Amino acid sequence: MILQALNELYERLADDPAYELPRPGYSTQKVSFCVVLKPDGTLVGIEDVRQERIERTKGGKEKKFHFPRQLALPGGAKPTGKVTANSIGKKAGLFWNDAGYMLGIDIANDGTVSRAPAKLQAFRANHIALSKTLKDEGLQAVCAFLGGSDVVSYDPAPNAIEFLRGFGVFQIVGESAYVHQRVSIKQHIESGTKGPVGKTGVCLVTGKDLPIARLHEPKIKNVAAASPPPGGGALLVAFDKDAFRSYGKEQGGNAPVSESAAFAYTNALNSMLGGRQSHRHRVIIGDATTVFWTEKPAKMESLFAEFIQGNQIAEEETEATQDEGLATRLKVFMEILRQGGGAELGKLGDDPLTKFFILGLSPNASRLSVRFWHVATLGQMVDKLKAHYDALRVRRSSDKDPEFPAAWQLLRQTGRESKDIPPVLAGPLMQAILTGSRYPQGLFSAVLNRIRADRRIDPFGRGETPAETGEIRRAAYLRVCIFKAFLTRNHQQDIPMSLDANRTEPAYLLGRLFAALEKTQEDALPSINATIRDRFYSAVSATPGSVFPRLLRTYQHHLTKAASENGQGYKVNREKLIQEITDKLTGMPAHLALEGQGLFAIGYYHQRQDFFSKKDKPEPTQA
Repeated sequence: MILQALNELYERLADDPAYELPRPGYSTQKVSFCVVLKPDGTLVGIEDVRQERIERTKGGKEKKFHFPRQLALPGGAKPTGKVTANSIGKKAGLFWNDAGYMLGIDIANDGTVSRAPAKLQAFRANHIALSKTLKDEGLQAVCAFLGGSDVVSYDPAPNAIEFLRGFGVFQIVGESAYVHQRVSIKQHIESGTKGPVGKTGVCLVTGKDLPIARLHEPKIKNVAAASPPPGGGALLVAFDKDAFRSYGKEQGGNAPVSESAAFAYTNALNSMLGGRQSHRHRVIIGDATTVFWTEKPAKMESLFAEFIQGNQIAEEETEATQDEGLATRLKVFMEILRQGGGAELGKLGDDPLTKFFILGLSPNASRLSVRFWHVATLGQMVDKLKAHYDALRVRRSSDKDPEFPAAWQLLRQTGRESKDIPPVLAGPLMQAILTGSRYPQGLFSAVLNRIRADRRIDPFGRGETPAETGEIRRAAYLRVCIFKAFLTRNHQQDIPMSLDANRTEPAYLLGRLFAALEKTQEDALPSINATIRDRFYSAVSATPGSVFPRLLRTYQHHLTKAASENGQGYKVNREKLIQEITDKLTGMPAHLALEGQGLFAIGYYHQRQDFFSKKDKPEPTQA
């Protein structure tokens, strides 16, 4: 099913110039420089063809980034491993390569340049051999350059070292196309892809009798932590041990997929993982790299990525530089998530019945593991996404609190640093979001542990700097969102968005009571650095029966002092609140289970939020 969907995706994207998927006989490579030649092979110059991206730092400064341009180039990926005397020819290729082959120079990590005559000679030999059967002016210019004095004497300028580390291509001055894109060369390459027919069989993807691929190449790249260079990718389908084989079959014969289908699905998947449009199809959450696509073009393809990654914009904060069309679609989609659901997708121009595919991948040595695979309609997916955000929804204390928290923002609350996030949580959390299944217990437990460690549960907590204050308050908001969603979905509890004075669960009431005691302490001692939350939160949320009696005794002292500063009306109102809460308690539980500790945190958060909320003043009565 996965390979079939990817094979169909290739057919959909192959003719879309925005994706630049390679045709048979080609592979997608990252190109950094271009060798520009005159028709006689004289060197005109070497250009940096990398693309430029400008990003704004947190401090508001603009920073430029350069990244290679992706092009479909003749042949497959270069064989991995070190270059040896026996492998130089195999790695030479045609019309593109690194500076060692194209310019006869090797560039070390420290920028030192050395000559590489053997590579240059092997590269030239391939082009000379091709020129004997193919007559093309561009090819002749390349051959003349590779055998001329310009390449032998070429000495790169210091500012060229950086882009010469990548792959390069050739171009004739005055032509817009590269040499490998010339009509006669393209025809030659495409006619040569037919080649000798290998062993045939019934393809599991297409159901047709076709030549079976021995290896499924190109390898899959850009899956987080999966076979970084020099390995350069991993395999989704592979058999490299006897234990994985059956009936005497070798490698790809154990799962017969035709060469054409293997080429299609690997290139389609690589395009979504690292192609020009990968930002519309890929998100990385924890150790899971997730790709998604629709069976036909739909606006939801890009909008889904924006929401899962947390890139949605506030309606009043649209930047002038942002794509106005995207901003409009985001606003419409946010309104769909607030009030409508999948049936309202017509407002975006999408068909709710369009199929939507989601594939989660994670590394496993030189292969990939499928963490999850989910197929639904766009309407169903939006309904699940809305249900997830509805479960998370808590009254925000600030406009900076995300209305639609991203999955990575939720996972970030499980570790002190990003590297501390449990790797096993990303996959189950994504499954819960996309399928409506139960949230992972580990997410709930990990957030409780973080609160015990840093006590960040106050929606109006203070830090030493404005940035730290914002982080503390946002963490409290996200953690309560997680608790509410978990208890709502996993335990079918009806958790409100804000304070519910009529709730009678002991855990919720105790959380409210603790917040009231802390607020009284703060009112009595405005300059206090550490409140009872800093000293007792972990103990009181787990074993309230042994901690609250002590806190209630100190509360009387705090109340007296606070009343002396704020008047007797303050004392009356605070005592009424404490009495209202305690009257609903039938006893003081000795212990709270994990779910109870989550409800305690929600009660505390709601009560603290209510203290700092503006109260509607009653209208004066007319005489």
